[in-house]
Amino acid sequence: MSKKSLDHFGQLQRAVIEVVWELGEATVRQVWKRLCRRKELAYTTVLTAMQRLEKAGWLKHRVDGRKHVYLPTRTREQAGAGSVRKFVKRMFNGNALVLFRQLVEEGQLSDAELQELQRLINKKRKERER
Repeated sequence: MSKKSLDHFGQLQRAVIEVVWELGEATVRQVWKRLCRRKELAYTTVLTAMQRLEKAGWLKHRVDGRKHVYLPTRTREQAGAGSVRKFVKRMFNGNALVLFRQLVEEGQLSDAELQELQRLINKKRKERER
């Protein structure tokens, strides 16, 4: 099943998946308690959000006694990569070089960030040489 991008979900669903990623796995109660620190929410609202994320393929659950323990089906990095690919395709006609050029020329990158970019470029070159 093709998973809907996180970009298509509302703020609550994105907050829920962030909590599950942070904890590694979580019950509805654990997610609800975390989210209620910022904004009061009904337990059933969080439950519904988690069920929708499961139906969309972003979460799965296992039963532990009377509790459902939810686990992410994708990592934060996998989700981010998908969003970035879609963004580059939509905004830059799929040309990542245009995006990078924009970030480097218009951004205010520190020396450490530029060094990290150079390290990543060198790593990618070595991988291609293999």
